[in-house]
Amino acid sequence: MTRRVAAALLVLTLALLVAAVVPLALGAIAHERDSFVEDTARTAASIAGIAEERLGDGVADDPALSAALVTAAREGDELLLLNSRGAVVVRQGSPRDAVWRQLVAQSTLQNEPTTELTNDRVVAVQTVWDDGKLSGTAIGTLVLERPTGPLNQNIANLWLYLVGLSGAAMAAAVLIAAYFARWVGRPLARLDTAARKIADGDLTVRAKTGYGPPELRRMAATFNMMAGRLEALVHGHRAMLADASHQLRTPLTALRLRLDLLAADSAPATAAELAGAQEEIARLSRLVDGLLATARAEAVTDQLELIDVMEAVSERVAAWQPVANGNGVKLLAEAPPSPAPLVALGAGHLDQILDNLLDNAIDAIGGEGGFVRVSVARTDTGTRLTVADDGPGMTPQERSRAFLRYTTGSQNGTGLGLAIVHRLVTANGGTIKLADTPGGGLTVEVEFHGNDEA
Repeated sequence: MTRRVAAALLVLTLALLVAAVVPLALGAIAHERDSFVEDTARTAASIAGIAEERLGDGVADDPALSAALVTAAREGDELLLLNSRGAVVVRQGSPRDAVWRQLVAQSTLQNEPTTELTNDRVVAVQTVWDDGKLSGTAIGTLVLERPTGPLNQNIANLWLYLVGLSGAAMAAAVLIAAYFARWVGRPLARLDTAARKIADGDLTVRAKTGYGPPELRRMAATFNMMAGRLEALVHGHRAMLADASHQLRTPLTALRLRLDLLAADSAPATAAELAGAQEEIARLSRLVDGLLATARAEAVTDQLELIDVMEAVSERVAAWQPVANGNGVKLLAEAPPSPAPLVALGAGHLDQILDNLLDNAIDAIGGEGGFVRVSVARTDTGTRLTVADDGPGMTPQERSRAFLRYTTGSQNGTGLGLAIVHRLVTANGGTIKLADTPGGGLTVEVEFHGNDEA
């Protein structure tokens, strides 16, 4: 953000400088050149007035002219004094013939003073009039050449001053941009950090409200209000889950015990009916457990921790091995060739994901024998967990609705297993998809983005 603001302000400042400073500099340079040329012309006119006595009166040694020549020599001027026939009477320095002769001819033709500015000098041609009167007779011509070194130096100094001023203005623009960008950016960064911490499960975090412009302060205050309400809602939801778990499971357990007692002393026909009721109670218990697990998955605010995926897979496969054996299912776990990856997940979430996937896979095979294969592999973007079985599988229509609640292809299922898995995976930033197992069956692929090596 700081770079973008600084770049924008630099471009704006540069545009303003180009639009304002460059015309000002060009105008100042033109004025400086005009002043230099006019000063040279005035000097030439002054010396021409002094030279009138030398040409008009024939004075060979004129102290005033000598003093003017000394002053001109001190300033680096070169000078020619021509009589009316064009012969050189006084020469100081070595003016360039090609330049002054052309200007003398032009001045004589136009009967007025002439000046010319070149890269390195100014040439001024002034007519010497008899008795110093413009209406008199021209008795000679004065040519004065002045080097433009001082003029060029003044122009260079002017450009240096303007460049330095422009550089200072752009540096000030960068400092101002950096200040305002930080003034706005730091509160935004703090707000972003607070939002990330809340997303990671720390609901006690609040943003600082005393920094930045008024709009950001109001945003921080609104964010804190939202965080407070979210914390209250989550805590209330957790309390409700704990109460519901106790209030629902206790009566179900008591009802199951009562039915067990009745079944023990009942006739065979009554016992069969009671057994059916017990199966419905067991199904209701699984439904309650699934609902509670779904609610927990939707309210994921746990702190993330690094989990060894292969270690978790080995533990859950070992835990489900007796169930698989009882259903005639071969349960396999395949380790990756490279070191086991670590993924950042909520505490216990990977165990819940594996339990639901293994339960669904074993239940789908239905005691007819088969296999369930669990494998872990690295990908370019993270870690992939695959659970494949050779059961009846799902049709494309069933797969499209598999993550919805109460959607099940099993008569004994609750339709919540894949819904719970989907909530947990997406809450941890992962993706899940269903596919056909080669040869028949269902393959569940779960990918967690980002990993570290163990």
